[in-house]
Amino acid sequence: MSGCYDGGGYKNNGSQFVLIVVLFILLIIVGASFMGY
Repeated sequence: MSGCYDGGGYKNNGSQFVLIVVLFILLIIVGASFMGY
């Protein structure tokens, strides 16, 4: 059970990392267009 939870946590962590990167890129694009770049 502990190992299964660990595997799920690792997967979830990777998915969260991708989501954060996508949001960060969107933030840069929105910020750049807002600043006039």
